[in-house]
Amino acid sequence: MTEHHRFRGLATKAIHAGFRPDAATGAVNAPIYASSTFAQDGVGGLRGGYEYARTGNPTRAALEASLAAVEEAEYGRAFASGMAATDCALRAVLRPGDHVVIPDDAYGGTFRLIDKVFTQWGITYTAVSLADLDEVRAAITPQTKLIWVETPTNPLLSIADIAGIAQIASTSAIKLLVDNTFASPALQQPLTLGADIVLHSTTKYIGGHSDVVGGALLTSDEELDTAFAFLQNGAGAVAGPFDAYLTMRGLKTLALRMRQHSENATLVADFLANHPAISSVLYPGLPSHPGHEVAAKQMSAFGGMVSVRMAGGPDAARKLCASTEIFILAESLGGVESLIEHPGAMTHASTAGSQLEVPDDLVRLSVGIEDSTDLLADLEQALG
Repeated sequence: MTEHHRFRGLATKAIHAGFRPDAATGAVNAPIYASSTFAQDGVGGLRGGYEYARTGNPTRAALEASLAAVEEAEYGRAFASGMAATDCALRAVLRPGDHVVIPDDAYGGTFRLIDKVFTQWGITYTAVSLADLDEVRAAITPQTKLIWVETPTNPLLSIADIAGIAQIASTSAIKLLVDNTFASPALQQPLTLGADIVLHSTTKYIGGHSDVVGGALLTSDEELDTAFAFLQNGAGAVAGPFDAYLTMRGLKTLALRMRQHSENATLVADFLANHPAISSVLYPGLPSHPGHEVAAKQMSAFGGMVSVRMAGGPDAARKLCASTEIFILAESLGGVESLIEHPGAMTHASTAGSQLEVPDDLVRLSVGIEDSTDLLADLEQALG
């Protein structure tokens, strides 16, 4: 039994798994081990298994254990960014000639990496609506080795049935990866629904304070973890000890923050759904959302991300982005502060002209944990 199995609740795991009070000093937080190398007791005599910080660092190891615990995984690997984790996952699973199924509204960075880089090395992909299981089945070829899922997706907030896709993948010996960045482990745990790999940009909700960049891969498949570990060390895109410490600090309050993010986002979505300037609201917590029932089944709440399409078109979208005062015009998401952005010109500009191009009238909101009355008032004045 691994240590984190002794803790039942996610909030307890987020606080206690990965590090117990230091035996020598009683410190309740993992120290920042700012050392690039570690003394050996004779050649090959490693203290605690550490030799060089790219290969392993105690602060990073504590973070990896904590992330594994909250995702119900046996193994965790922390990276320098979410894209570094994405790159590692793709290289660990795919070989030249292989095929991957991706969402037709995937995150722009993921699409750019697959479309512009991995295709140069003989990887092919098919983009489909993962909300339609028949489309997923139809996209699979004898060369398919991986199904890449986001749920909810970025930025259109589509929902994929993780258990349903896991069943499809397992019958064809295909690996299933779920990018769980938007939901976070506080709201959704894909490994318990049949996924093989969970990916996070820990920059977002897990870090939670817009002050650290990182990524993670979690799995209970020892063979996959061995491949991740080899690439993590061999390619070297590791999380540094300071970043690992900040990410752990964020993780400790994840459960509390996600409750407030979800509560505020629900109020924002309800408000916007009744505003004449908005043509549609994309939020899985709304009963009108086509993925609402599936989301309710696999998520404990609906998260802090809300996207809207403007009745006034692209000009209205850009005007809204320029008119808010509390919602800050900036890329990224998942921090305590509310952010607003225009995906077509910002985070998803790389999808322009492709099958994954996002609507130009779309605005994405990362709803923070401020007082909800202030957030609603800010949107009301910006739309007025």
